[in-house]
Amino acid sequence: MIKLEKSTVIHRPSDEVFAFVADQTNAASWQSGIVEVRRLTDGPPGVGSRHTFTRTLMGRRMTGENEYVEFEPGKRVAFRTMSGPALLASYAVTAMPEGTRLTATIELDVSGIMSLAEPLVSRALKRDVVGNLARLKSILESRPATASAGTLGAGQL
Repeated sequence: MIKLEKSTVIHRPSDEVFAFVADQTNAASWQSGIVEVRRLTDGPPGVGSRHTFTRTLMGRRMTGENEYVEFEPGKRVAFRTMSGPALLASYAVTAMPEGTRLTATIELDVSGIMSLAEPLVSRALKRDVVGNLARLKSILESRPATASAGTLGAGQL
C-alpha cells in the first residue's frame, strides 16, 4: 500500500479552491496523465457522485470510474476508484490568512504483481502529485479575482 500526503498554499479563497478541485471535470487541466473526466450522475455533487475518467499511464490509455465517498462542501472531498487499481484519494482545504492550504492524500493498493514495482510507482506518484499541485496553484493564482468566490455558476459543479 502506497500512502502519500502533500500540501500547498494557494493564494486564493478556500471556497474557490474547493469548488475547482471538487469539480473533477477540471482535472485534465492540472493533473498529468488525465485526458478527460465526465460526470455520470445528475444533481449537486455529494456522496455517491460518480465520474468516468480517461488517463494515460506508462504510455497506455486506460479508463475507469470513481465515486465520491465523502463530501463536506467547502472543506473536503474523497473518492475511490470503482475499477482498476484500488485508489482512495481526497482533497481537503483549510482557510488561512494568506489563502488556502490544500492537502491531497492518496492511498494506492499495489498488491499482486504491481507490488514488485511499488518503489518505482511510489516515486512516480510522489513526483506527479508535487507537479500537479504546483500546476493547480499556478492556474488558480493566475485567474482574475472574482467578486464573490463563494457564488458558483451553473456549470461549476
